[in-house]
Amino acid sequence: MADLELLLLQIELIKEEFITTDRADEERRVKEDRAALRIQSWFRGTRLRSYLSMKPDRETNKPPVKTVPVHVICVTTFPLHLQRKATIIQKIWRGYIARVYFRKKVKVQCFVMKMNFYNEMAVRIQKRWKGYYVRKYVHNYYARKRYLEGLTKKNEQVRRTMEEFAEMQRNEREHHQVECEEQKTCLQAQRMHFLLSTHQIPGVFNSPYRDFPHEMELQMKSIKPLLVKDIQQKRQAMDPSAPGDTFLKTRPLPPIPSKKPQGPFRDPATVLQQRYRPLEPTLRVATSITDLEEAREELRRGEWRGRIIDHAFQPFSHAHKNKKYERSIHTTSSFERLAYGTVYFREENQEKLRGKKPFKSIFTTCNVFDKFGQLYSNAGKIV
Repeated sequence: MADLELLLLQIELIKEEFITTDRADEERRVKEDRAALRIQSWFRGTRLRSYLSMKPDRETNKPPVKTVPVHVICVTTFPLHLQRKATIIQKIWRGYIARVYFRKKVKVQCFVMKMNFYNEMAVRIQKRWKGYYVRKYVHNYYARKRYLEGLTKKNEQVRRTMEEFAEMQRNEREHHQVECEEQKTCLQAQRMHFLLSTHQIPGVFNSPYRDFPHEMELQMKSIKPLLVKDIQQKRQAMDPSAPGDTFLKTRPLPPIPSKKPQGPFRDPATVLQQRYRPLEPTLRVATSITDLEEAREELRRGEWRGRIIDHAFQPFSHAHKNKKYERSIHTTSSFERLAYGTVYFREENQEKLRGKKPFKSIFTTCNVFDKFGQLYSNAGKIV
């Protein structure tokens, strides 16, 4: 009974010792596990490096035989097995990378092909829609047909009008040529009027050997001869170098109307003023030949008029000989010299100032300001 009580008293101490021992064992176990893992990893790494460093024989292509323990003999062929596994791993990895790259390439090509197809279909749709829109709203077929028909009729009408106008111009040219030829023939007949046949003698164009007279004969009979006076007037009109008053007298111009003509024209008065403005000679014509000499002479006169000292300049070496003494005004005057600045500064006449009030520099206050705030305005407010 006493032992049980003693055990009950020591149970708390036993618990504490158990907990402390368990905690220390746990810490020791973790440390031992780490040490064991490190030793195992070092041993396995050393063994694997030694296996990998083994070289096969050149003749038999087999790994060298070493005196190794029994549990290591089965691992002599490990490098060849490792190489085969590495080759398999590389083959699988390279195949996977190639398949991924091929899938990406196929995906890009499919996307490009789809986009090209979509673009081509969009172009076709836009082409159909634009054609429909233009045919319906922009270029109407029937309106275009009517326009072309009207244009054809208008072209035919214009062409017909142009042909008529060309025919009229051709007729006018022919008529003008005929008139010119008739005038030449008439002038020639007037000039050769002296060859006209007379009652006694036949002319050149009325030969007795011909059945009918020449046309010029009939033409000369129907016109008057060209007089010498008319010939001289025509020559004078054509030759301006002829003596005398040979120029044709033109008609005087009509008077200038007072009303301003319609259009962008200037005022007639301004035009006449500009036309009949006085002559503006050049500087060479307007100035005199001796202008430079006259200007120099005028400059000399101006200097002489503005000169203060009329005495000629004398050299400094002879200045003391020709200098004269000039007395001051105070010594030459009959009046006494004033003691200005020594006795007083202002002249005062006390007799004139007698009976007058002195000058006051202080003024009295103004009565208006004394009443400020005490008066009322018309509105009843204090001013």
